[in-house]
Amino acid sequence: METKIFKREQLDEAVSLLREGELVAFPTETVYGLGALATRDDSVKKVYAAKGRPSDNPLIVTVADEAMMRPYAKEVPERAEKLIKHFWPGPLTILLLAKEGALPESATGGLPTVAFRCPDDQLTHDLIAKLGYPIVGPSANTSTKPSPTTAQHVYHDLKGKIAGIVDGGETEVGLESTIVDLSVNPAVVLRPGKITPEEISQVLGEEVLINRGHVSDKDVPKAPGMKYRHYAPSAQVYVVDQAETFAKLDLDVSCGVMATSDLLENLPVPEENKFNLGKNLTEADHNLFAGLRYFDDRPEIKSIYVEGFDQGEESLAYMNRLNKAAGGHHV
Repeated sequence: METKIFKREQLDEAVSLLREGELVAFPTETVYGLGALATRDDSVKKVYAAKGRPSDNPLIVTVADEAMMRPYAKEVPERAEKLIKHFWPGPLTILLLAKEGALPESATGGLPTVAFRCPDDQLTHDLIAKLGYPIVGPSANTSTKPSPTTAQHVYHDLKGKIAGIVDGGETEVGLESTIVDLSVNPAVVLRPGKITPEEISQVLGEEVLINRGHVSDKDVPKAPGMKYRHYAPSAQVYVVDQAETFAKLDLDVSCGVMATSDLLENLPVPEENKFNLGKNLTEADHNLFAGLRYFDDRPEIKSIYVEGFDQGEESLAYMNRLNKAAGGHHV
């Protein structure tokens, strides 16, 4: 299969492919998503096949606006309306009870809930609005690999497996959306992202919990990123908890280092074995997946040491993705 790259002026061609049941990747402010008609079981199943994704890992349903979401939700409680008004379009995914029979089980993982997201990207808004139906939108990468933040990352992973990619340039945020579960009370953040539990709590005027539990092999996860290995390159990743530890590491030419610019300056490794995460946590959020992908294309790199952050809720999303990439390995 040929994988075409679409610019804005070719959006109608991308819409036609989706309507025909094909897969088309699309940009968001967080990472690139892999789109298929959410209402067609055969199309949704193609997503699992293209990504190599376990079939019990539910998908996010991506909509152009709240009105498009409503026919697929059993109800939209006042709590959801508050969050939608405040954060949509934006990097917040809301888990609600699904309307029975409205979506195929392949989209919901067979669960009574479904996760909805309205991304803050005009290209994707226009794509879905022209289509007239919601699309599923997991990250457009091979399952377990770092999420894609450019169209080129998507092409690297899925060339020949999907029909097209809408190229919207580099993503702004760089980490997937926050997922909040409103099917329970109190609300629970299932996956941290740019929007913090504290921000959600302030809008709702109530306590918001953070899920820190492990999903067992027998259970179906309620949201993406909760059960399976994620975000990992081929080389072993290690989280470096303290900045001063870098100076004590036995770094050789098989080691890659990802850290903020000040830390990188004096480390005794070749320049090509360094990846600059930026000056601060916000820039590190944006650059984390790009760095993991940079070293994943270097088979001579056997270990990757990455700077960790301890900045409370602000660093929750970064550390969540990094810990999963490292499989819990810290130094």
